[in-house]
Amino acid sequence: MTAILGGLGAATMWAASTLSTSRSSRIVTPSTVLACVMTIGAALAAPPALAGGVPTAVRGANLVWLLVSGLANLLGLLLAYSALRVGKVGIVAPITSAQGAAAAIIAILAGERIAPGSGPMLALIALGVALASLSGSGGASAEHDRRGPLLAGGAAALFGLGLYASGHLSTELPLAWILFVPRLVGVLVFAVPMALLGRVRLRRAAVPYIALSGVCELLGLASFTMGAREGIAVAAILASQFAALAAICAYVLFGERLRRVQVAGVAAIVVGVAVLTGLQA
Repeated sequence: MTAILGGLGAATMWAASTLSTSRSSRIVTPSTVLACVMTIGAALAAPPALAGGVPTAVRGANLVWLLVSGLANLLGLLLAYSALRVGKVGIVAPITSAQGAAAAIIAILAGERIAPGSGPMLALIALGVALASLSGSGGASAEHDRRGPLLAGGAAALFGLGLYASGHLSTELPLAWILFVPRLVGVLVFAVPMALLGRVRLRRAAVPYIALSGVCELLGLASFTMGAREGIAVAAILASQFAALAAICAYVLFGERLRRVQVAGVAAIVVGVAVLTGLQA
């Protein structure tokens, strides 16, 4: 039951974060959104992490993996927020959810063996991304439409690297530190420099959306991590469905419309990610 609740909690939180970011990133710049989200996440994760002191395991290879996880998450979020600024939630979210497939590819390149049947699922996801990226229009509009899927694809690759790095830490460090350090990295290398350069320019209309994104992003990862401790397969499959949930909500709330070929692409991504996650786990 913990795996089911953790996966559903993560899907709900990440869908809410995606939807709120799709609004805030159109009011202020994606870099402003990211700086604020990192600061909110670090502020929320710091008390439980620091309460128990610094774990002795935060050193050597673990420290390197923490830094990799932090930088990958930071850059991935920047690309994802930029994609949501110019693209539709119904396309950007499913492509971004292919982070599990990206992690599998990284594992293959690193010499790890993957489960039988994973190859066709990776191909199905790649086909889905290609179909979802089709704009059906020409000129400047088509160029604008293509930016969203391309940025989302880059985000998925970076999130996949972050997942791969986190996989080396899940049994080594407490949950609080897995949540805290990547966000601390984001604050130190991005939020603080942005603030010093005067590049963080908030507008009142964006504040509620940014606050919701910062809280939901952190709670989603915490929920998934707790669920994965009982069952990685169930938690990961359910959590990956944040893309479908976000797409449905975007249709209802924002009136987003997709072409039939794009709907087919989104469906291929959702199915491929779910099956691949189950095979890998």
